[in-house]
Amino acid sequence: MIDLAIALLPVLLFLLALVAMDSFKLVRPSAVLVAVVAGAVAALVCLLLHAQITDAGLSAATLRRYVAPVTEETAKAAFVVLLIARRRIGFLVDAAILGFAVGTGFALVENVEYLQRMPNAGVALWIVRGLGTAMLHGGATAMFATIAKTLSDLPPDRLVRDIAPGFAAAVAVHAFFNYGLLPPLVTTLLLLTVLPVLVVYVFQRSERATREWIGGGLDLDVELLQLVMSEQFAGTHFAAYLQQLRRRFAGAVVVDMFCLLRLELELSVQARARVMARAAGLKMVRDADTAAYAAELRSLRESIGATGLLALKPLQVTTVRDDWHRHVLES
Repeated sequence: MIDLAIALLPVLLFLLALVAMDSFKLVRPSAVLVAVVAGAVAALVCLLLHAQITDAGLSAATLRRYVAPVTEETAKAAFVVLLIARRRIGFLVDAAILGFAVGTGFALVENVEYLQRMPNAGVALWIVRGLGTAMLHGGATAMFATIAKTLSDLPPDRLVRDIAPGFAAAVAVHAFFNYGLLPPLVTTLLLLTVLPVLVVYVFQRSERATREWIGGGLDLDVELLQLVMSEQFAGTHFAAYLQQLRRRFAGAVVVDMFCLLRLELELSVQARARVMARAAGLKMVRDADTAAYAAELRSLRESIGATGLLALKPLQVTTVRDDWHRHVLES
C-alpha cells in the first residue's frame, strides 16, 4: 500500500492542486476526467507498441533512451492537439491543466503496470516513479500544451507550426530524464524543483491574460455591439468597408457579413459575461438559444464562403476564440 501510494498519489495531488489554483474554473471536472482517460489510453497503446518493439529485438536501454520519448510524447500529445484544433482550450492555464491531466492518466497506467511487474521493488524505485517519472509525464505534456496553445493564438493558424516547438521541447525533456545522465534521485529532485516554478509562471501569466480579455475586451465588445445596432453604424468605417465589399460580393452576401459581425459580437459578450460570473462563484443556466446561435453561425459562414471570410479579416469579425466562445456557452 505504501508503494502504491508513492507511485500514484503525488501526480494526482498535483493535478488537483492545479485545478484548485484556477480561479476562473474554465476547465470543467468532466473535461479533466476525459483528459485523464485519454492519457490512460495513450499509455496502453504505448505499452503494446513497446512490447512489439522489444520482441523484434530492440534492447530495453535503446527503447528507453531513444524510442520511448518520441512514442510516448506523440501518444499523449494527440489528445491535446485534438483539443486545440477544435478550439476547446481558451487560455494557457486551461492548456496546462488538461495537458497535465493527460500525463497523469498516462503515468497512472504506466506505474500500475510497473507495480504488477515488480511487486517487490524497493521504496526508492517508487519515489523515482511517483515523484519523478509520473511528474515528468504530466509536466512534459503540460509544457507541450501551453507552448502549442500560445502559438495557435498567433496568426497565421498553422497546426504543424503550432505544435512542433512544444513537441520538440517535451521530447527533449523526456529524453534527458530517460537517458540517465544524472542519478535518478537527483533527476527527480531537479524535476520537482523546476516544474512548480514553471507552473506558477504559466498560471500567473494566464490569470493576467484572462482578466485583460474579460475586462477590456468586454467593454470594447459591448460598445461595438451597441454601435452595430444603432443608427450611427452607417457612418462608421465598418459600414464603409462593407459598402466596398459590395463591389466584389452579392448584396445578400454582404448582408450575411453584417449579420455575422453582429452575432459574433453577441456571442463574445455572452461568453465574457459568463466567465466573469463563474469567477464570482455564480451558477449560470445554459442559454436555450445557444444551439440556434451555432446553427445560424454555420449557415452564415457557409453563405459567405471562404473568400468572403478572408475579406472580413480586416474587421476581425472572426477570431481564434470564436469557436471557444461557443464552447463556453454550450458547456
